[in-house]
Amino acid sequence: MSHSGLLKPSPAPRAYRLHDRDVTAPALTGGLYLVATPIGNLRDITLRALETLAAADVIACEDTRITRRLTDHYGIAVPLTPYHEHNAQEARPALLRQLADGRAIALVSDAGTPLISDPGYKLVRDACAAGHAVTAVPGASAVLTALSLAALPTDRFLFDGFLPPKQAARQKRAQELARLPATIVLFETGPRIADALADLATAFGAREAAICRELTKLHEEIRRGDLAALAQAYADGAETRGEFVIVIAPPAADDLASSDDVDALLNAALARLSVKDAVAEVATATGQKRREIYQRALELTKSSGPE
Repeated sequence: MSHSGLLKPSPAPRAYRLHDRDVTAPALTGGLYLVATPIGNLRDITLRALETLAAADVIACEDTRITRRLTDHYGIAVPLTPYHEHNAQEARPALLRQLADGRAIALVSDAGTPLISDPGYKLVRDACAAGHAVTAVPGASAVLTALSLAALPTDRFLFDGFLPPKQAARQKRAQELARLPATIVLFETGPRIADALADLATAFGAREAAICRELTKLHEEIRRGDLAALAQAYADGAETRGEFVIVIAPPAADDLASSDDVDALLNAALARLSVKDAVAEVATATGQKRREIYQRALELTKSSGPE
């Protein structure tokens, strides 16, 4: 059932502070607003984001302490409510009830664009299903900032969030990613960066990469080179404080999966999946056309069937 008839302006216009001057924010109609916030430098926020945050009835955020630094800096006096992976199941129904009452809710992450490595997509999904208006207020993104700085191909890329913390799972995931014909973008923490790079270097080989640390902050640092050299730099004591984005170049054309590799992957996938699902998995892993993978899967299943 749609609640569009309940949408109404917030009851009172609010203000934000810009260059020591109070600015009145235009009233918002009810709905969910996905607001991108700075990834480090507080000046990297849009005027539209400030207007939206100031006019919202409530700001849902991962960590109220972090978001309060932003709202205090810009003189925004709007109630903050926590919404994160640990409380989302309980907090989401409460937010949906507020949307049903016609309130304007701004959703932010600790930094950057909401829904990237946070639970916001479930709130967006449920809000859309209930017929509430959902509006994006775009801005900073660590993924796109790192991709633009890496000096690597940008025409096709995959963001895969954080690698698994345990080494065996991390190595397995790195091997899967190494076969993809796209630039790979990953997040990583300082305490794990050296181990992660060592495993990535083993899986990817001498692939070009960029390590982006503390993007947009005072101590921003970009290191470029092949993965083995970068892994060695962090093993030798390169600075590990801060937040990291890893960008890895796609494989060269002659590094893509051979027909024998495809067959091996297909046989392994067919042993546990339907033909359709096996084809989808192998096509994703190799970057080859699904039609060609499907034809080969039919040949393999036919040749392995009963005589």
